[in-house]
Formats: sequence, C-alpha cells, structure tokens
Amino acid sequence: MKSTSYYPVLMTDRVAETARFYQVHFRFISLFDSDWYVHLQSSEDPSVNLAILDGQHRTIPASARGGKASGVLLNFEVDDVDAEYERAQAQGLTVLLALRDEPFGQRHFIVQGPDGVLIDVIKPIPPDEEFLRQYAAGAATA
Repeated sequence: MKSTSYYPVLMTDRVAETARFYQVHFRFISLFDSDWYVHLQSSEDPSVNLAILDGQHRTIPASARGGKASGVLLNFEVDDVDAEYERAQAQGLTVLLALRDEPFGQRHFIVQGPDGVLIDVIKPIPPDEEFLRQYAAGAATA
C-alpha cells in the first residue's frame, strides 16, 4: 500500500470543544467544519493534519460507536520546546509531565487534551551513548 496521506482522527462526544482546543493551543486551522467532523491543518505546516469526529456518527461501524479516543499519545515535534512549554503553562493547559530531557533523545513535556488524549511536545536532542546504539544508522539526532 502506498499511502498518499496520513492523519489521526480522534473520536469524541465534544467535537466543537476538541477542535477549538487544537486551534487555540496548537495553531491548527479548520479546513472542514461540521457538527460531526472537523478537519484541522497546522497553520505552520500543511502536511500536519488532525481530524475530530463524533464517535456516534453513522460512518462509524455500529459496534464501535460511542467510542472516544483513549490510549492515544499525539506527538508534535517543534523547534523551540522551551517556548512551547512556557506558552502551555501561560494558557493553563493541564501539564502531566513537566519539561525534561530524556536520555533516549528527547526534550519534551506532556499535556492533556479535553478528552484525555495525551499530547507530547518534543524537540529531538542527541541521545545518550547507551541509546545511540539502538538507533538505525543515521536515524539519531546529531
């Protein structure tokens, strides 16, 4: 299969509120907006997309209706994670993991969206020697 596009679709019972959260806090714009589905695109990078879907909508198989996004961690890689952390705190977002460096090669923090979805805001950093060996050739941040 050759994919031509990929983006997550979060099922929720609060479509408008969830879409607004990503627009306000993560600078997404709406490309399609209805009461049951909103397609969002990053205002800074058109290849970054996210959709919000009413979990009760008829396009969802009956056996899966009523579901909400759970067990999902959205990763957003950014140029200046420190500035984004300050902005998240200033906006009153629920910070579940404070800004920190990880030995496997990330400086990051985690916030929570309105439906409990976790959002990991990341800047790749050089990994410690122990983790560097686990990366494929050329894949680690220099």
